[in-house]
Amino acid sequence: MATYNISVEGTSNPAIKKFQADQFLVNHNSYEFKNIDEASNSPLAQQLFYLPFVKTVYIAQNFVAIEKYNIVEWIDVQQEVANQVEDYLNNNGLVIIEDVAAKKIPVTVYAESTPNPSTIKFVANKKLVTTSFEFKSIDDTANAPMAKALFHFPFVKEVFFDENYISVQKYDMAEWDEVVTETREFIRDYIQDGKEIVTAEQLKTPQQVDAIAEEKFETLDDVSKEIVNIIEEYVKPAVASDGGNIVFKHYDEKTQNVSVILQGACSGCPSSTFTLKNGIENMLKQMLPGKINMVEAING
Repeated sequence: MATYNISVEGTSNPAIKKFQADQFLVNHNSYEFKNIDEASNSPLAQQLFYLPFVKTVYIAQNFVAIEKYNIVEWIDVQQEVANQVEDYLNNNGLVIIEDVAAKKIPVTVYAESTPNPSTIKFVANKKLVTTSFEFKSIDDTANAPMAKALFHFPFVKEVFFDENYISVQKYDMAEWDEVVTETREFIRDYIQDGKEIVTAEQLKTPQQVDAIAEEKFETLDDVSKEIVNIIEEYVKPAVASDGGNIVFKHYDEKTQNVSVILQGACSGCPSSTFTLKNGIENMLKQMLPGKINMVEAING
């Protein structure tokens, strides 16, 4: 039997706290309940509404977020709430009854161009995955039903998932202005219907993702750790905004050469290999003087 541990996290809204589990509570759907009557399909939310300060309950993936009334301060009650949620889950309490009509948060998806003319980034208003996935062909999609479904469109060449967006790279047989609306609506409807994006075996909570990354990080030499930290802080955010990803692969201490992998919109982009290679190379040389000779950019 699974054992849940709940941690308390702040949000940008001081009235809302997140009670985050180390396992998934629901799959892909998000729920919002304004009162106990709306929470008819969530025994967990109903129980929380018995606390007089609870105004709104949100349930998504691996957390419960609660908005409170001003009659209490979070510092006085947050541990009590965390304990209550933890005890409820560990006593096999139901989170959501899926066959009862739910008030789901509407899904919106918008299409965004990227520096790669063959790739469009489709951004959702909810988190889709907790770590990135890249699919070069339908053969890679055994554990990713949504990617497999996208490959049924004849123009889809590659698919990349990360956090709240999907980058789709097309073949030259179609122009994006001919197929972008169809693709966007398919992605929106797929998410709205609560279909499986990746299989349960592939799902990881944010804590598990961080633990895996930390374990891998600790096996690296000191220079490699510095390179990873620079890429994470200075390079990845800009690359992600363009629908791509960059992954550190290797640092050769003898040659001082760095290898990175380009994914998503960056993969196969006519300009990205040169731009990213030189941009990253110059940055690493400047921030790690005497330790970097060159950067090799590899398409994922």
